[in-house]
Amino acid sequence: MKTALSIAGSDCSGGAGIQADLKTMTMNGVYAMSAVTALTAQNTTGVTGISEVTPDFLKQQIDAVFTDIFPDAVKIGMVSSSQLIEVISERLGFYKAKNIVVDPVMVATSGSALMKTDAVSTLEEKLLPIAALVTPNIPEAEILSGITIKNADDMEKAAKLISGKFGCAVLLKGGHSINDANDLLCKGTETKWFTGKRIENPNTHGTGCTLSSAIAANLAKGFSLETSVERAKAYISGALSAMLDLGKGRGPMKHNFDLSGEFAKEA
Repeated sequence: MKTALSIAGSDCSGGAGIQADLKTMTMNGVYAMSAVTALTAQNTTGVTGISEVTPDFLKQQIDAVFTDIFPDAVKIGMVSSSQLIEVISERLGFYKAKNIVVDPVMVATSGSALMKTDAVSTLEEKLLPIAALVTPNIPEAEILSGITIKNADDMEKAAKLISGKFGCAVLLKGGHSINDANDLLCKGTETKWFTGKRIENPNTHGTGCTLSSAIAANLAKGFSLETSVERAKAYISGALSAMLDLGKGRGPMKHNFDLSGEFAKEA
């Protein structure tokens, strides 16, 4: 069985972060492992607390995984400090990790910054150059490319700038009122659009985590980058179409995403 490692923050409500990654990787047929960068107290309505792990403890987690069950792919999610990013970069380089997918969790859907300013520059310097793929949303791509994105042409320009600057492939996710969930894959000067129809499901908390984890899982299984993206998009579309709703007591949750239930059984 192929293996994949998620290096990200924990979401105690189970909809995003490590929890979403582990569910997604498992449902996509690989053995899932984790190295936790931070504990968070959060649910679908917001974050009330965060406790970052120490760089040394993150190093111990990564070492424990690589020296026993070597991952066929690595997904990196929320890492908010330069010190942690440096540990991840150094350890992945030491072990010659492959199929590294970086989901640059910089900006929340609300627009709030989730990464310290110095951490962004460290991410760009240390992590993106060793990545096979980076999966920014529109606000994150604006930070990485330095341009404003208002339409599909801007998406193409930004994706090419990011890919050229960091030497990795880019999956620039649509949404954010740019288009109906059309994503753009770019490697150097070559681009390919993956079209999708926006699904009117209010339970979308963690979809970014899920997409990048599904891509990593498919890369671990030996699929090409294009095929991995295609399979991941089909997977997440199926999950959203299932219209799962776990809201209790306070009515439907506004931002919840969980891959248990009927769709997971079918997958």
